[in-house]
Amino acid sequence: MSAGLKGCECDQASRSRGLSTRGRGTYDGDKPPVFTLVDRGSDERYIVPAKSADESTIRLLLADRQQESLTVYTDEFRAYDPFEEDDAFTREYVVYSDGEYADCDIHINTCESHASLTRRWLSPHREVSKTKLTPYLRAFQLRRELFGKPGDEALKHALDAAL
Repeated sequence: MSAGLKGCECDQASRSRGLSTRGRGTYDGDKPPVFTLVDRGSDERYIVPAKSADESTIRLLLADRQQESLTVYTDEFRAYDPFEEDDAFTREYVVYSDGEYADCDIHINTCESHASLTRRWLSPHREVSKTKLTPYLRAFQLRRELFGKPGDEALKHALDAAL
């Protein structure tokens, strides 16, 4: 018997690795979808948890931020497909499955790096409840807004946000 088969009966199926299922998270599965929105004009960033990652949720998120013409930069996630036919939005997207990660100004690198920082910031706060996720994300957003501001300006911004 080789070292890789020690303690394993040959007629048993190999055990599965990991505790999570593949694919996007769901609210019911205790891994709610979190959307990252970046305004490329002002560089404002919003992190919004949601109960589902479908077209209606995305439309609600974008309705508050809609201006005269709104260009939405996305990946190839199928919930974004209806924006192709919508006159209110211009959709530009990258197709990761084709190995395309950026095409001139068409990329979502800012959203992905911000989401990565969010996950890293949340990791010490183990087992954040999905019902308490919004306050944690607001605290992270405030922390990112204060980053790099001088002392007096940061204090004023923090007080304005808290009050």
